[in-house]
Amino acid sequence: MVAESDGPEDRKPASDEARSAFSAPAGVGQPNEGEASTTSEFAVPAGLAAEASAGPEGSAFTHPHTYSVRDSPTAFTPAHGIPMIKLAKEAPWQDRMRTVLRMPVSERPTLEPAQKQDDAGPAVPRVLDLTLRIGELLLAGGEGAEDVEAAMFAVTHAYGLERCEPNVTFTLLSISHQPSLVDDPVSANRTVRRRGTDYTRLAAVYHLIDDITSEDVEVSLEEAYRGLAAIRRNRHPYPGWVLTGANGLLAGSASVLVGGGLLVFIAAAIGAMLGDRLAWLCAGRGLPEFYQFAVAGMPPAAMGVALALADVNVSGSAVITGGLFALLPGRALVAGVQDGLTGYYITASARLLEVVYFFIAIVAGVLVMLYVGLQLGTDNLDAEAALHVVSRPVVQILASVVLSFAFAVLLQQDRSTVLLVALNGGVAWVIYGALTYAAGFSPVPSTAIAAGLVGLFGQLLSRYRYASALPYVTAAIGPLLPGSATYFGMLYIAHNDMDKGMTSLAKAGALALAIAIGVNLGGEISRLFMRAPGVVGGQRRAAKRTRGF
Repeated sequence: MVAESDGPEDRKPASDEARSAFSAPAGVGQPNEGEASTTSEFAVPAGLAAEASAGPEGSAFTHPHTYSVRDSPTAFTPAHGIPMIKLAKEAPWQDRMRTVLRMPVSERPTLEPAQKQDDAGPAVPRVLDLTLRIGELLLAGGEGAEDVEAAMFAVTHAYGLERCEPNVTFTLLSISHQPSLVDDPVSANRTVRRRGTDYTRLAAVYHLIDDITSEDVEVSLEEAYRGLAAIRRNRHPYPGWVLTGANGLLAGSASVLVGGGLLVFIAAAIGAMLGDRLAWLCAGRGLPEFYQFAVAGMPPAAMGVALALADVNVSGSAVITGGLFALLPGRALVAGVQDGLTGYYITASARLLEVVYFFIAIVAGVLVMLYVGLQLGTDNLDAEAALHVVSRPVVQILASVVLSFAFAVLLQQDRSTVLLVALNGGVAWVIYGALTYAAGFSPVPSTAIAAGLVGLFGQLLSRYRYASALPYVTAAIGPLLPGSATYFGMLYIAHNDMDKGMTSLAKAGALALAIAIGVNLGGEISRLFMRAPGVVGGQRRAAKRTRGF
C-alpha cells in the first residue's frame, strides 16, 4: 500500500534505499518508546513539523508564510514622486543612451527596437558579439568609457535586447544580458590588445551606430557585420610620409608659438621628423612605447643643443620646446580626466598612469641630451633668459592654426573636419592670449577657460554632425599644451636646481589638468544650458551618486 504524499504530484518520492547514517542495521531492534533515538541531521524537529507542513511548496518569488502586509515597512517614495521618463526619438542616440545609463535600473524606460525582428527574436550571442566589436573599436580609438558604454547600450537596444548591462575598463569590455527574471544571464567579454589613433575610423563607427539606431534605416546583423569589417579594412587616410611631415610642421609651429623664428622653425621640424622616424624604427623592432617616447624626444633636444654649441643667434630652448609639443600625450590626458570626472575611476587611473609613464619617458630622453650639452659647455640654454616670450599676436595666431592643422593630420582625421579643427585651435589661442597677455590672468585659469571654449565648440559641432566630439576637440587643444613649462622644468633639473625644476613640472601638470577639466566642463555646459532633448518630463541625472544627491 502506497502512502499519500503531501507534496505535488511531480515531487520525487522518497527512495527505499535512503537511510540515515545512524539508522539501525538489519536485525537490531528499535529503541523502546521514550528512549532517545538517533535521527538524521536533516530531519525536521518534532516541534517544527506542523509549521513546516503548513502550506505547499511555492516559488522563490512568493512571500513566505510569515510575511504580513500589515506589519511590513512602507516602500520609500520621494516627496516629489517618481517622474515619468520618456526619450525623444528626434534626439541624437548619444543623448538618449547616456540618459538611460545615468538612470537607476528600476526607473529605466522600455525602449522600442529600432530594427525589425523575426518571430524567433534576436540572436543574442551575435548581437552581443557585434556590440563588443563596436565597443572595441571605440575604446581602441581613444573614446571615453561612458561614451563607449552608451554606444554598446544603443546597439543592444536597437536589436531588441532588454536588460543589458555593459561594462568598460581600460583594456576589457564586457556585457551581460538577462532574458527574464528567472532565466540565467548571458555574458560575453572582449579584450583590447592594441590601440591606435585613427579618427576617420572612429567617425565611421559612429555613422554605423547612427544607422543601426535609426528607425528609418534597416540594418540587419549581417549588414552590420559587413559594415564593421569594411571599417576595419579601410586604410588610413594619410600615408606615413605625410604623418612624418605633419609631425615636423607641428613642432615648427610650436617653436614659433614660443618665440622662435624661421631658422628655429626649420630646426625644430627636422628634429621632430628625425624623432618620429626613430620611434617608428623602435616600434618595428618591438620595443615598448616607453622607450619609443624616450628615443623620439632625443633628436629635438640634440638639435637645440647643437645650435647652442654652434653659438648661432637662435633660441635653442624654442627648438626643444617645439619638439616637446609633438610628443606630449594630450589625447590620453583628456580621455583619462574625462573618465575620472564621469565616475569611471578604474579606467581613469589606468589612463593617467599611462600618461605619467609617457611623460617620464619624454623627460628621460630630453634630460639625457641636456646633460650631454651641459657637459660639453653649453651656456645658451639658460632657463631665466628663455622665460621671456615676445608677444606677437598675428604670428602666434597663425602658428596656432597651423599647429592644430598638423595635429589633426597626425590624428588621422577626416579631411572635411581638419579646417574646422584648425580654426577652433586658433580661437583657443586668441582666448588664451587675450586673458594672459592683455588681461594679465594667470596661465592656469586662462588655459582652463580657453580649453572650456574648445570643448563647448567641439560638443556643438559633434551634435550638429551626430558624431564623436574627439575629432573636434583633441587637435584644437594642441596650442595650449604645456610644452614650455615641461622644458623649463627639465632644464632646471639638468642645472641641478631641483626646487625650481619640480615647481615648473608641477606647473606643467596643473596646466595639463586645466586643459582636461576645461574640455570636459565645456561639454557639460553645452548639455546643461541647452534643453536636454533626450529627456521629456524628467530631470537629467548625474553619472554617479556618492552622497545621495
